[in-house]
Amino acid sequence: MSTYTDKVGSKLNDLLEKTYDAEKGFKKAAENTNHEGLKAYFEQKAGERYNFGHELKSELKQYGQEVDKGDSFTSKAHRAWMDVKAMFSTDNEESMLEEAIRGEKAAVAEYDEVLSDTDLPPSTQTLLARQQQKIKTGLETIKRLEDLS
Repeated sequence: MSTYTDKVGSKLNDLLEKTYDAEKGFKKAAENTNHEGLKAYFEQKAGERYNFGHELKSELKQYGQEVDKGDSFTSKAHRAWMDVKAMFSTDNEESMLEEAIRGEKAAVAEYDEVLSDTDLPPSTQTLLARQQQKIKTGLETIKRLEDLS
C-alpha cells in the first residue's frame, strides 16, 4: 500500500501553488482581452484551475498533509515578477495566447514529474492524470484559438 511521504506532499503543494498562479493568470488574461472567444476560454480555464486547487487541497488533507496557503517567499517573488512582466507587456491577444501555451506546456511537464513518483496512492494518481488530461485538451484548444487571432 502506498503512503504519502513529505516528498509527495511537497510536490503536490508545489503543484497547488502553480495552480493558484495559473488561475490568477487566466483571470488576468480574461480581463485584458476584448475578444469574446478568448475571454470565455480564459474564464473557463480560471474556473478549471480553481476546481483543481480544491481537489488538490482535499487530496492533501485526506492523507494528513499540510496545505500550503501559497504564501511562500518563492510564490510571492514569482507573482511580483509576473506583475512586473505584465506591466511592461502589450497585453495583446497574441502575447497572452503565447504565454498561456507556454504555461500549459509547463503544467503538463510538472504533472508528468509528479505522476512519475511511484509512491502516489491510486486516488492521487487518478486525480492528477485526470487534471493533466484536461490541461492537454485545453492546450489543443488554445492552439486553435491562436490560429484564429
